[in-house]
Amino acid sequence: MKYVYAFKEGNKDMRNLLGGKGANLAEMTNLGLPIPQGFTVTTEACTDYYKNGKTISEDIEKQIFDALARLEEIQGKKFGDNADPLLVSVRSGARASMPGMMDTILNLGLNDEAVEGFATKTGNPRFAYDSYRRFIQMYSDVVMELSKSFFEKIIDGLKEEKQVQFDTELTVDDLKELVKRFKKVYSDHMNGEEFPQNPIDQLMGAVKAVFRSWDNPRAIVYRRMNDIPGDWGTAVNVQAMVFGNMGETSGTGVAFTRNPSTGEKGIYGEYLINAQGEDVVAGVRTPQPITKLAEDLPECYKEFMELATKLENHYKDMQDMEFTIQEGKLYFLQTRNGKRTAHAAIQIACDLVDEKMITEEDAVMRIEAKSLDQLLHPTFDLTELKNGEVIGEALPASPGAAAGKVVFTAEDAKKQGKGGKGERVILVRLETTPEDIEGMVAAQGILTVRGGMTSHAAVVARGMGTCCVSGCGAIKINEEAKEFSLGGNTFHEGDYISLDGTTGKIYKGDIKTVEATVSGNFGRIMSWADKFRKLIVRTNADNPRDTKKAVELGAEGIGLCRTEHMFFEEDRIPKIRKMILSETLEAREEALNELIPFQKGDFKAMYKELKGLPMTVRYLDPPLHEFLPTEEEDIIALAKDMNVSVEHIKEKCSELHEFNPMMGHRGCRLAVTYPEIAKMQTRALIEAAIEVQEEDGFEIKPEIMIPLVGEKKELKFVKDIVVETAEAVKKERNSDIEYHIGTMIEIPRAALTADEIAEEAEFFSFGTNDLTQMTFGFSRDDAGKFLDAYYKNKIYESDPFARLDQNGVGKLVKMAVEKGRVTRPNIKLGICGEHGGEPSSIEFCHKVGLTYVSCSPYRVPIARLAAAQAALKETK
Repeated sequence: MKYVYAFKEGNKDMRNLLGGKGANLAEMTNLGLPIPQGFTVTTEACTDYYKNGKTISEDIEKQIFDALARLEEIQGKKFGDNADPLLVSVRSGARASMPGMMDTILNLGLNDEAVEGFATKTGNPRFAYDSYRRFIQMYSDVVMELSKSFFEKIIDGLKEEKQVQFDTELTVDDLKELVKRFKKVYSDHMNGEEFPQNPIDQLMGAVKAVFRSWDNPRAIVYRRMNDIPGDWGTAVNVQAMVFGNMGETSGTGVAFTRNPSTGEKGIYGEYLINAQGEDVVAGVRTPQPITKLAEDLPECYKEFMELATKLENHYKDMQDMEFTIQEGKLYFLQTRNGKRTAHAAIQIACDLVDEKMITEEDAVMRIEAKSLDQLLHPTFDLTELKNGEVIGEALPASPGAAAGKVVFTAEDAKKQGKGGKGERVILVRLETTPEDIEGMVAAQGILTVRGGMTSHAAVVARGMGTCCVSGCGAIKINEEAKEFSLGGNTFHEGDYISLDGTTGKIYKGDIKTVEATVSGNFGRIMSWADKFRKLIVRTNADNPRDTKKAVELGAEGIGLCRTEHMFFEEDRIPKIRKMILSETLEAREEALNELIPFQKGDFKAMYKELKGLPMTVRYLDPPLHEFLPTEEEDIIALAKDMNVSVEHIKEKCSELHEFNPMMGHRGCRLAVTYPEIAKMQTRALIEAAIEVQEEDGFEIKPEIMIPLVGEKKELKFVKDIVVETAEAVKKERNSDIEYHIGTMIEIPRAALTADEIAEEAEFFSFGTNDLTQMTFGFSRDDAGKFLDAYYKNKIYESDPFARLDQNGVGKLVKMAVEKGRVTRPNIKLGICGEHGGEPSSIEFCHKVGLTYVSCSPYRVPIARLAAAQAALKETK
């Protein structure tokens, strides 16, 4: 089996085997671009490495050495030669781009002797020792997992001793001293073992390190966030070195053919003279804009511009390119379809359609549905912004506005931010590293001292739609003391600051943010998506405010109105408590009658906002104890109101307490025990529908959904009560309004007996939150405590509550769809769990033939786009 391919043996369509980077290097080689030659070790070799207990087989090793020999012929140099060594870079490249997740090693092949020969051969000893110290640092970090910070501290220490500001000001002797100190750090941490001197050992160590990095914790977190399967593996690219650190006519840079934040056409990027690639991306020195290259090296700039245009026209998409200039000669190191903000993705897709480069279908397929989330991002309230005090300005790395308390570590962000205490936090770092990913997810915004628009923080923040301002060199930060100063102010952990990721401005204090609206190109993309999709998109909403927002965002009705949310308001909760604690049917009915006007008022307001769009109303679902008071003062007030003793109420509360409330007295079980609840809700709903129909002229057909059904007779029992009440209301009001009764499929037994249930139910809506919970047998509220161990040990790759488990829960859905249709061919089928807004789950809903998906208001555009993409994939 072939595990190693020279660049000229591949092409762009082989990305599953060669990874994204390898496939694009092969493609650029075929296009005749100036590419340093090399070879790719395939993703299958990575899978083989894990199958063989993390060892590389002899067969693969032999293929690597054969490819190396061919590279030596092309370059006319020998790997491991001390006089004129062939040096290589080793980079990872999975089939899906994973920025900052896999590390690069440059200058591999140097050792104590070769560095001397290299210095003589190039006539540039400073450059030779600079290359060697970088290699030791990268190899120690990537292969031996020695933290970069050990080496950074040594460099900073030496710069202080020599009283210089930049690495480039260190002399040859300083660099020799660095090499010595670096090797000492290495042997100190490796129990006396010296830095490896044999280039073959170095190469195989590096290849293994790339394979290993596929499974490092940050890669696993990134894959889970982006739905990348663990068995894809990563490829390894071994490429002859070209050097950007050979002096003033050398340099390295990263550029995009369009602006990755706004989508504006025109080259956008940055470079550093006399530097190596990692310097730009890691953000150690702050780079120059690419346009300045026209002054520094005009020939190179001209050639670069021509080739960049050629690449964009070839790939028909915005390109993200890395390049190096070695003594005035330009080389491309990689190109890929550039990561971009959702705003940019939409701008670029519409421009490419207008430029006749792609079709409307292509444009819809190009935009990552999940990323639309970013467009619905907050901006600052303009009236408050006027009084905002700007304390600094840096690079606008990722759009949006954010305000929150300053934290200095990813750990603290995780503890205090989203998923932790739920406070708004801003993560302030010298620079972010891939280890910070979970803290970045938890923060409202990110501020870094170092790093450009292409640094790790910028790329990752843009991907997540988190506001980020980077490269604020004016900040003096003391991470140990947890404080920083900027613009004459000192900020400590817990102080408020505000960031504008669209302008790069940093403000003192907590500035109010406002929600976004959608129009323009966004509207164009959405209209194309609506043209191609087959699934209807509804929303989950239970108040007029959310309903209005969802309809603005394109919802075609409500797929889930949770009626219990309407009872938790201050003026209503005492009445529902009174009903629950009443001893007789009369007392319960009296309490429920007091609730009818409230419930009816809510339904009317919703119907008026929907203007004739449909609404599925789910009857009361949670266990009753959720409505009961827990605070002493509430218990006393309730006792007074009901004219009973406090003890009586406490006794009643403990009677209603359940050991496992999620599987307890809830859903349709409430209506079986207390039919009067279903009567009250039916009366409120049907009266509301009739009144709005008369007042506003909308045609309304209420959809009544009975939750948590597991047996046909149970559904029939509740349905009979609903029908009896609804018909009575129709008679009183002299109305011929039509209504439909269906059920939620959220208990596995309901899916298994869906053919019987469909005899009574006119529609099914899959409540995949509960269905997931009951199929897996773990509670959604507690699973977080142990799921991490499941990801770490590769038992699960994603959270089954976030992404539908198609293999298990999906089978139940599919079975219920098929069985339901046998009984009732025109049955309407929807999904209303959290999964209704998740792209891979929406694709599944399209495939099994659901009628609609329903999701939270802000996910409606995501669902519209994902539904169109599912339909287009199928026709392809």
